[in-house]
Amino acid sequence: MKIIICKNCKKELSHHAKGLCYRCYKKIIWRLKDGICIKCNRERHISAKGMCGTCYGKTFHRKSKEAYQARKLYSIDHDTWKEKTKSCIICGFDKIVDLHHLDKNHENRGNSNLIGLCPNHHRMLHKSEHRSKMLLLLKERGFQV
Repeated sequence: MKIIICKNCKKELSHHAKGLCYRCYKKIIWRLKDGICIKCNRERHISAKGMCGTCYGKTFHRKSKEAYQARKLYSIDHDTWKEKTKSCIICGFDKIVDLHHLDKNHENRGNSNLIGLCPNHHRMLHKSEHRSKMLLLLKERGFQV
């Protein structure tokens, strides 16, 4: 790389563009482009592929974020988490599914201990007034509770 003296900060650094070091170039000249995001149709700063930063992240990095969350929260691999949270075992809802430990022991990550429940049924299972009804439904579906 070419070594220059930056026109702005007067430090001897590697050349970036327009006679400025990288830091000064980013501070003074470089700006994000504004436009309409092709995904959400809102006026935003455009990051890459015609999308705003949020839409780009959701589109191209969702699986890696899900894998990280599965490892961090449940200490299980992404494939197991994806299989268990495919749909609620009570009602079949498949948009938002939580992972539930049947024996309430979060250290027990056995395949038979993990089930997927929609937020409503998961909350009902943890509430004392609905727990007996939920346990009965789980037993009907063949789960050891």
